[in-house]
Amino acid sequence: MLGKRFGRMAVGTVAGAMLMAAAACGGNSGGDTSASAQPSAGASSDAPKAGALKVGLAFDVGGRGDKSFNDAAYTGLEKAKAELGADIKDLSPAADGSNRGELLRQLADAGYNPIIGVGFAYGEDIKKTAEEYPDIQFAVVDSASNAPNVTGLQFAEEQGSYLAGVAAALKAKSGHVGFVGGVENDLIKKFEAGFVAGVKSVKKDAKIDVKYLTPDGDFSGFKAPDKGKVAAEKMYQDGADIVYHAAGDSGLGVFQAAAAAKKQAIGVDADQRQTIKETDLQSVIMTSMLKRVDVGVFEFIKAFQGGAKGGSNTVYDLKVDGVGLATTGGEIDDIKDKLDAAKKDIVDGKITVPAKP
Repeated sequence: MLGKRFGRMAVGTVAGAMLMAAAACGGNSGGDTSASAQPSAGASSDAPKAGALKVGLAFDVGGRGDKSFNDAAYTGLEKAKAELGADIKDLSPAADGSNRGELLRQLADAGYNPIIGVGFAYGEDIKKTAEEYPDIQFAVVDSASNAPNVTGLQFAEEQGSYLAGVAAALKAKSGHVGFVGGVENDLIKKFEAGFVAGVKSVKKDAKIDVKYLTPDGDFSGFKAPDKGKVAAEKMYQDGADIVYHAAGDSGLGVFQAAAAAKKQAIGVDADQRQTIKETDLQSVIMTSMLKRVDVGVFEFIKAFQGGAKGGSNTVYDLKVDGVGLATTGGEIDDIKDKLDAAKKDIVDGKITVPAKP
């Protein structure tokens, strides 16, 4: 699993990505389900056993199997089952995400505690549900805490994307790269901002193409490989050597375009050179920007089991290796010293990475 492989995959190691007392206690983009909110395949579907650690997780649009953001969260959930003895259950939303609140209530009514919502779109639904179930602890990925029984699990995506930009600029012989975002919202713009800053830190005159698949509010951009492929094809045809995506399941299309053009791409969230099963696509993935959602989910559950309370936020940044770059395949081994230097400058405060384009 991703968490077990991390020692090889990332630039640096997970050194104490610990959830502060913000984690809870107490009580980017598989399958969609109908609004009836059925468990994902392979999930624990029976009622939790009395006295057990009962952890519920509600995925973002795309669900389990996206080989990226959601799957990273599931890795953390599986680790809690293996190492903490947790009884787990996961649910996937309808294609439009309209039943997110229903999923949370379904888990709460079934006795799961804590409950995790994967994705910033759960922010308001978790706020409402947490008020209705004050004795249950919640966590929300990519959104801030908004209640005394809610923990925000946030990530410095711009910092990891900065390293991806440095790598892209060092590897792109033409000085031309691209970025494909799934949905044009503030979260995905953090990826763009960091990437562009990283590229420009190496080559000020670099050409950077940017394309978003859907506008803010239309989450289908995270589950549209055909759109990802078309966007990346255009960039490669125009001369880009490398395209970085932050588009969830749509990233598969970016990799397909890279393979057809015999060029390279950068994955996101998980080590996609390992999670993508198509062997003809694996080799085009130069690296992936790791967003350690698996660490955040697991550490939240572990802290809950240990008695920690919610009501605040934990930010996973480069300092705790909450973000980083995958090294599977050895494609960036030759630039490791430069990447390590850029990381150190960010951690030491010499470089402040912008979070907005």
